Amino acid sequence: MAKKLLAILFGYIILAVIILPLLITMLWGGFSPEEVKEAKTLIGIEDVFSPELEEYIVGVVSAEMPASFPEEALKAQAVAARTYQVRKMQEVGSEEVLYDVGQAYNSVVEQKKKWGENYIENANKIRKAVKETQGEIMVYDGEPILAVFHAQSAGKTEASENVWTSALPYLKSVDSEEDKNAPNNEYTCTISAKDVWDKLKEYGELNENEGELAFHIIVRSEAGYIQKIRVGGLILTGKEVREALGLRSANFEVERQGDCFVFVTHGYGHGAGMSQYGASFLAEDGMDYREILCHYYQGISFENIA
Repeated sequence: MAKKLLAILFGYIILAVIILPLLITMLWGGFSPEEVKEAKTLIGIEDVFSPELEEYIVGVVSAEMPASFPEEALKAQAVAARTYQVRKMQEVGSEEVLYDVGQAYNSVVEQKKKWGENYIENANKIRKAVKETQGEIMVYDGEPILAVFHAQSAGKTEASENVWTSALPYLKSVDSEEDKNAPNNEYTCTISAKDVWDKLKEYGELNENEGELAFHIIVRSEAGYIQKIRVGGLILTGKEVREALGLRSANFEVERQGDCFVFVTHGYGHGAGMSQYGASFLAEDGMDYREILCHYYQGISFENIA
């Protein structure tokens, strides 16, 4: 009996002194999710630790938001990214993290390449933001919300029904006035009439040649994003024009100048949900991450799934 007790005691010592510290190092030391999962399986504690999601969120925040942004903005981004991922996992019934759901992601190797000598400082700052919001997601009526986000608005965010097909109660147009101070919020680009004609003809037959082609804005949303625009006899959405021509935003003005079109865009991205630069400005104004998220996602509450 004494030998058996000694053996059990020795096993606990090995677990506490060697294996658990090694596992903790792996969880936060930049190992790939596959390596961490393999380690957990070998040790036999698969149900105790679930680090893949949190490690994934570190990679998303690293890719989606500048590490120079305030900590509260980084925390807001972490919660938004985690919520978006959890919703997508639930939609397909997956218990594994999905890497192809539309969020940018930087591996540790990519983070080191991106930040160079600032890697340790930036990685620690982002990991701290993720750790301090660990497991936290946003819910509406008990379900994870569609936590979309974009780089910067044109002063107001866009309602979901003006970007996609359905109106979501938590994705309303809200003020984000300070976005106008973001870099390149107003951006001018010039595209030849020939390129415009070639790219837009993918939507249907144009009844004007490239020399006659002209745009006529029909409807804008309350936030200023183009809902309908006529060109060459076609009625298109601002989103369709933006995607076809690679514009920064569907909130734009356009003018023909000779053989070219000059586009002046406002904001960057689809405009719905959280503005990342807006989150940074609100954090600088003293808001914490939950206040920031409640501003951009109306009527939501928070839940911890850790």
